[in-house]
Amino acid sequence: MKKYSSILIIILVTGFFANAQSKSTKKADKLFAKFEFVEAAKAYEEVISKGNGSEYVYAQLAEAYYNVFNTVDAEKWYAKTLESSEAPELIFKYAQMLKANGKYEESNQQMLKFATMRPADHRAIAFMENPNYLPKILEKGKKFNVQELQINSEYSDFGGTTLDGQLYIASARKESGKKYGWNEEPFLDIYSSNKNNDGSYTSPAPVESLNTKYHEGVVSFSPDGKTMYFSRESYFDKIFERDSLSRNKFSVLSLYKSTKVLGVWSEGEALSLNSENYSVKNPAVSSDGKTLYFASDMAGGLGQFDIYSAPISEDGSVGEPTNLGQKVNTEGQEMFPFVSSDDVLYFSSNGHLGLGGMDVFFTKLVDGKVGPVRNVGIPVNGNADDFAFSINSETGEGFVSSNREGGTGSDDIYQVKVLQPICDVLVSVTVKDSETDELLVGASVNVTDSEGNVVGTKMTSDKGQVDYIIECNTELYLTGSMNDYESGTASVEKTSEEEISVEILLDPIDEIILANKVILNPIYFDFDKSNITAQAAFELDKLVELMNKYQSIVILAESHTDSRGSDKYNQSLSERRALTTAQYVISKGIDSSRITGVGMGESMPVNDCGIGCSEDEHQMNRRSEFIIQEGNPNNE
Repeated sequence: MKKYSSILIIILVTGFFANAQSKSTKKADKLFAKFEFVEAAKAYEEVISKGNGSEYVYAQLAEAYYNVFNTVDAEKWYAKTLESSEAPELIFKYAQMLKANGKYEESNQQMLKFATMRPADHRAIAFMENPNYLPKILEKGKKFNVQELQINSEYSDFGGTTLDGQLYIASARKESGKKYGWNEEPFLDIYSSNKNNDGSYTSPAPVESLNTKYHEGVVSFSPDGKTMYFSRESYFDKIFERDSLSRNKFSVLSLYKSTKVLGVWSEGEALSLNSENYSVKNPAVSSDGKTLYFASDMAGGLGQFDIYSAPISEDGSVGEPTNLGQKVNTEGQEMFPFVSSDDVLYFSSNGHLGLGGMDVFFTKLVDGKVGPVRNVGIPVNGNADDFAFSINSETGEGFVSSNREGGTGSDDIYQVKVLQPICDVLVSVTVKDSETDELLVGASVNVTDSEGNVVGTKMTSDKGQVDYIIECNTELYLTGSMNDYESGTASVEKTSEEEISVEILLDPIDEIILANKVILNPIYFDFDKSNITAQAAFELDKLVELMNKYQSIVILAESHTDSRGSDKYNQSLSERRALTTAQYVISKGIDSSRITGVGMGESMPVNDCGIGCSEDEHQMNRRSEFIIQEGNPNNE
């Protein structure tokens, strides 16, 4: 029945759209057909306000806003349209608008839907070749995709370490075992699960040779995969304390190592680090196998639990522990260390500034020293306890554990996928007057990604500065703007330096007036297209600023095409481009009487393509020019 329902919906949508124009939309449709998108949008909104909203009206409204690059309202109305429509092209444009508004995950979801519906479309093919691509973002944004692992039980499951295609976890799912009084769940055991071809995991099975009737915890492996380190409760070695009043027994946690012989893990050998006076737990082996990291509440630490390191000798013995110091450890709890193959130390803490209980943090290890500690961010971290993070640096896949709402059990394991590298650069931007070198206070600084999407906007401080935190090795573009100034730009090249400084110089707006023209950087259009792009919007905003400063200026916008296509078609295309250009300016608050657009077709090329032109030369012919018809301030 579901299959037939889907088919029916597609048929109904197609038929509805084909016959959607009505008397109520006549005025709006006429304005839209004339490329008067600002007024058309108002007219469609009026139709909706009278209770005559429909898929057709919502779609037309979205298209009107799309054509004048009003990304917020376009997103809104595409979303409304797609509540009941499955039109592929609308889905694609909706994805564009989400992306332009910094909603990268949602954009990717829509692109996947589009690609599924039109797999042969080159846009779909490009997306599917890199489905996890997200434009580089600023600030602390979403760097991982997180989804619950389907092998979780109703009890506590946490950890997640892989070896030879097997996933090792700690779990309390053994219902037949003795219950642990702390949470009335069975004692933890070590389980393993095999990865299926589709990426899912088999039902976990206990690693019988390691498990006892007491707790066994998370594991870590030597680089060669022959040695496993794991936590075990000291009850096993009959080490515990008894409360004098309650008579309850209290144990500590100890570290053990096991070796694999003929495919079976040995029972485990206690490490020399262990003590009856404190716990050592959460083992993590360095990428070169020479250092063991762990958590302990041994005397002399900075908090309740600290993270330590200890050397591993060639004979397998473990040396004296060293506290990682105040950069990592706090007065709170630092636990669950993990070291990636690229020498990044991840750990969980409730002492560093975080989002909730325990958060996952990271720091780079360089020659035994630790760098700045940083929060991994959402969605790995939230308002619950997030811990036991691990990651494969090569594949970008890993695991995190959490007691967040919506899980299956008390603690659950979540699969994570890197969306962005978690390496940050602090970019300090200073905005100045290009002539006087004066610091400009209250200037707006936008950051644009390589796709032309604005992903951040801030105002300069009383020192003419703003700071952005960006990902390492990210190429971004900065745009500074302020009243009475022409917008200025600067670029951020790929770097992994912790801090860089950038300066943006703004020219007084009067400088873009030359003779009887407003001189902007070329307003280029894509081949055979007439909608306003992000790059075009940036340049047209300069014109808007100038017209706001000089209220008497009247502009004629001339649009030109390249020589490809027939004369008649190019004339029509240039007229559409001229009207769209004018509509963008009007949408920014400029009275419609102060700007008109005229299409010039291919009659006035910059480059004569009689003997053939390159694509760049064709693009130079696809341009707009702005003639001052009235109110030139240079003539006053």
